[in-house]
Amino acid sequence: MFYSIRHVTRFQYSSPVSESVMEVRMRPRSALLQQCLKFELHVTPRARVLFYRDYLGNTVHYFDVPGHHNRLALIAEAVVEVEEPEDIPEAVPMAAWDAIDEMWASGELYEFQMPSHFAQPSAELDKLVQELGVDRRENPLTLLRRLNQQMYSAFEYAPKSTRVDSPIDEALVSRKGVCQDFTHIMIAIVRGLKIPCRYVSGYVYPRAEEENRSTPLATHSWIEAWIPGIGPNHQGLWVGFDPTSNCVCGDRHIRAAIGRDYADVPPTKGVFKGRATSELTVAVRVLPTNAPADDKEELVLVPGSNSGSSPVADQHWEEMQQQQQQQ
Repeated sequence: MFYSIRHVTRFQYSSPVSESVMEVRMRPRSALLQQCLKFELHVTPRARVLFYRDYLGNTVHYFDVPGHHNRLALIAEAVVEVEEPEDIPEAVPMAAWDAIDEMWASGELYEFQMPSHFAQPSAELDKLVQELGVDRRENPLTLLRRLNQQMYSAFEYAPKSTRVDSPIDEALVSRKGVCQDFTHIMIAIVRGLKIPCRYVSGYVYPRAEEENRSTPLATHSWIEAWIPGIGPNHQGLWVGFDPTSNCVCGDRHIRAAIGRDYADVPPTKGVFKGRATSELTVAVRVLPTNAPADDKEELVLVPGSNSGSSPVADQHWEEMQQQQQQQ
C-alpha cells in the first residue's frame, strides 16, 4: 500500500522572537515492511536544515532560525510504501516466557524493559493491573491481545483531557485520554512483565471498515512488543498493538520514529529566544496514492522566505512546548 503524507505544523508567537532552534522527527522510517520513497521538509522562515540518525535509526532534522520572526511553519511531505505483515498467530508457546527472561538477563533490550520518563510504575498503575488481571498465566501473545482490548474498553478517548507532558496517573484516575496516554500506560504494564516494549510515533490511515478512535488529522502512537518464537526462523518479531483502536498494527500504521516513550520521539521539540507565548496548530493528511514514477529515495529540503536576522542580546532563552500531543 502506498500513502502520501502531509504534516503541517505552525507556531504563532504573541510577540516577535529573535531566534528559534528546532528538532523534527517526521520522516517515516525505512525498515522491514515499510519504505520511505520520498520526503520533503519545507521551513518558513528561511533556515538551513541538517539531519542525523540517532542510535535507534530515527531521522532527526534540526535547524536554527536566527532572525526576528512572528511565526514558524513546517510542512513535511512524504510518500511511503507499507506492506501487509504476515498474519500474527493468536498465541505462542508458554516457553516464550523463558526466552523473555533470558533476554532480560542478557540486557540485550534493556532500555525497552525498564521504566522511562513517561512510562513509570505507580500506585494507580498497580490498581489497573490488578483490576485487569494482568499476569503471566497466559502466553505473552495472548496476554497482549487481551490487554490491548482491555485498554480500549477501560478508557474513554477524550481529546484535550490531558496535556503533552501529563504523567500517566492523570489518565489512570480520570479513565480518559488520547493515544499518547494509552500507549504510555500499556508500555508501563508490559514492561512490568519484563516484555521488551517500545513507543512508536507515526501516522494511521483511517479505513472506514476498521475501528478508528483516534483523531484523523493528527499524529498517532502505539506500542511494539518483542514476541519470541514468531517471525523469520521463529527468532522473534516486534508486534504492534494499538490500544486506542483495539487492533494489531498492519499496513495502515506508518512508523515515523521509535523510542522508550514520547520523550524520545516528539514530532517537534525546540526553544526560542524571547518572552513570547506560542500557539500551536497541527494538520495531518494521510491518503492512499499510486506508486511514484521514480522510486529512488530522495531527501529535498526547501527553505521558505527570510523574515529578518537582527539578534536581540537582552532577551533570554525560554523553553517552549513546540510539541504536539499525539492523538
